[in-house]
Amino acid sequence: MGTEERRRGILETARQDGSVDVNQLAERFQVAKETIRRDLHTLEEHGLVRRTHGGAYPVESAGFETTLAMRTTHHVPQKSRIATAAADLLGDAETVFIDEGFTPQLIAEALPRDRPLTVVTASLAVATVLADAEKTSVLLLGGRLRGSTMATVDHWATRMLADFVIDLAYVGANGISRQYGLTTPDPAVGEVKAQAMRSARRRVFAGVHSKFGAVSFCRFAGVGDFEAIVTDTGLPSAEAQRYSLLGPNVVRV
Repeated sequence: MGTEERRRGILETARQDGSVDVNQLAERFQVAKETIRRDLHTLEEHGLVRRTHGGAYPVESAGFETTLAMRTTHHVPQKSRIATAAADLLGDAETVFIDEGFTPQLIAEALPRDRPLTVVTASLAVATVLADAEKTSVLLLGGRLRGSTMATVDHWATRMLADFVIDLAYVGANGISRQYGLTTPDPAVGEVKAQAMRSARRRVFAGVHSKFGAVSFCRFAGVGDFEAIVTDTGLPSAEAQRYSLLGPNVVRV
């Protein structure tokens, strides 16, 4: 097996399983661990994976997007802490937009149930989480359902969203960088997120440290458009400071 074929195999495995391990890859491809480390380094330089201690995980891009099911298995403790901290930023908001994705779903679970709230979402998972909350009214945006994320998109969703003035939007992204802002692979998803940004008076980004520095196809917001960024301590404090210089308060939990 040639080098390029092996690297394609490594990338396919990462995307299928959600992560790869150096020891397992070395055994599978019958090469030295150092060879695998060089392969991962090359794949990381091309923006296809992000290396971790002992392995790597795939980076979402214009041509690749992880499913909601895969997202529920990675960085779960960090995502839970992020969701709790993000929900604490609710303040006196009465109308809230909650984005698609697993971290926003956890934010929905963390919202208070003892006060009236109106939640607007494109996510069937978020709507399901809040369906039995007696004091929460859920408005589910219509449109084409994306099976990979169980969320609606296209003009039905954006037109409905454009008619609202929302106190606070909890927004996710596939990537966030100081240079390119917040990005996502699918233009239809990007349109819904962009409209949520326009409709909301306050905006909070919530995402794990692995999102930072990643860049996808469709830009829908700038870092400075947010009042707060909530992430985990995997984002170095120095890098968090660089993001905060662009405007938002960066919370690491």
